[in-house]
Parts: sequence; structure tokens; C-alpha cells
Amino acid sequence: MVQIPEWVFEFHGHRCPAMPIGYRAGLVAMKTLAVQRASNKELYLICENGPAHATACFLDGVMAATGCTYGKGNAEKKNYGKNAIVLVDMKNKKEVRVSMNPQFQKKGLASEFVKLRRQKIEPKDIQPEVLNPLLKNILKAKEEDLFIVSDVRDSEVQGPRGTFNWHECDICNEIVFENATRMVNGKPVCIPCFEKI
Repeated sequence: MVQIPEWVFEFHGHRCPAMPIGYRAGLVAMKTLAVQRASNKELYLICENGPAHATACFLDGVMAATGCTYGKGNAEKKNYGKNAIVLVDMKNKKEVRVSMNPQFQKKGLASEFVKLRRQKIEPKDIQPEVLNPLLKNILKAKEEDLFIVSDVRDSEVQGPRGTFNWHECDICNEIVFENATRMVNGKPVCIPCFEKI
């Protein structure tokens, strides 16, 4: 049975089925690529779920497992509405796609937990006797029952380049980094101010 460190649940904020599935997806992707968790930008994550997605918690699990985060600039979300990821080994330019096995996902979406969530009951308010069997099932499931894993393939993903160059917005006077600056009449402007022009 896979063990998830307690800090991952604390980071996520509640116990639910989707976050551990994401954690396991991240582990499977790293194992397939034969890589370790990113401490810097060794890996790049493309997550296919979205913000209004019933199982969006999946992404927190993936980020915790892989070390790919928005703060490090090595994660992006495609908003495709799927519990799937592409993990890229930036050094070796290889990638793998891991998606949920539809058969496993259908069972989860028919669970009592999801029925309660449809009634707008928050995950933290769902009784342990409903949640715990789901978590146990996810943690002991075979990888091939949980996921469909692509072959490792060449990757052309180029992560975003960071910058230390900055400007002061000519309108609001806040600091804006160069890669998000717009020029108006030869003067630097941040995106929110630019959109108001």
C-alpha cells in the first residue's frame, strides 16, 4: 500500500479521494521517467484538469509528489477537465502522460462520497466511514488499475524563462517584471493597467 506523508494532507487542507490519486499519478510519472522529485526546475508539469473540476484536488497531489509548483514556474494547467498529467524530464527532454483509468474513475464518481459532494457537502464534513474506505482503496490499488501510462517519448516542451529585469508601471507605480510588461507610448505598464486603457 502506498503511504502519503501527513504534510501532503495538511498542505491540501482536507482529506479526499482526488488528492491521493494525483499524488500517485505523480509517483508513477516519476518512476516511468526514472527521475526524482524536482527541487528546482528539473521537471515540468502539465496538468489537464481545471478550476471548476469536480476532482481538481488531483493537482495538489501531483504537485506534492513531483515538486512541480506554480511558485517555481514549472507547472501549468491546461483546463481540459481531465485527471491527466504530462511530466517532462527537462534535462533529458523526455515526457510521459499519465491519465486515470476510466473504469476506476467511473467507480469513484458513483461513490457515496461524490453523491454527498453533489449535495454541496464539503470534503471535510464527510464522515470518515464514507471517506476512509475510498482512501484505502486508492492507496492499495495496482497502478494499472488506477492509471493509463503512455510510453516515454521525446519532448519539445520549453518551460517559461524567468527574469530579474523589472519596470515600474507608469500608471500604478507597482513593480512589474519585464516578461509581463506592456509598452504604451514608450512607457512600461502592467497588464491590469494596460487592460483598463
